[in-house]
Amino acid sequence: MQITKDTVVRFNYTLKNDEDQVIESSIGQEPTAYLQGHGGMIRGVQLALEGKQAGDKFNVTVQPLDGYGERVDDSIQSVPVKHLTGAKKWRPGMIATVHTEKGQRQVSIVKVGKFMAKVDTNHPLAGQTLHFDIDIIDVRVATQEEISHGHAHGAGGHHH
Repeated sequence: MQITKDTVVRFNYTLKNDEDQVIESSIGQEPTAYLQGHGGMIRGVQLALEGKQAGDKFNVTVQPLDGYGERVDDSIQSVPVKHLTGAKKWRPGMIATVHTEKGQRQVSIVKVGKFMAKVDTNHPLAGQTLHFDIDIIDVRVATQEEISHGHAHGAGGHHH
């Protein structure tokens, strides 16, 4: 079965930067489950998965435009420390999650005070060329519930 809109893909991946350093990997964990054609994945990976099938192993290089975008200068904002999630004690360079009206967003800590933190709202991978090694485990037709929710359910996907 080929990967097309409304199929659920389970895959393992390793993400590296231009210096060949591993940024993230799902190897040794539950494969990532993803619903094709509904967002929820950077555009470069969505395009690369289209038409592939179980057992395919391939590499894809994603430019910033199809990844996390270019870095935006002057994107430093002050946020109350109590709104940062992901750690108890914050230090510059750490990645925090902030809940915004547009959903969750990852930010980088620039400076931390007692009540406020200065954060860089660029995604930590903005402006970087990303290199993915992808190994497709399986592909199946999505359920109506998954399609209506816009994401995969079950192991490796979203749980309600």
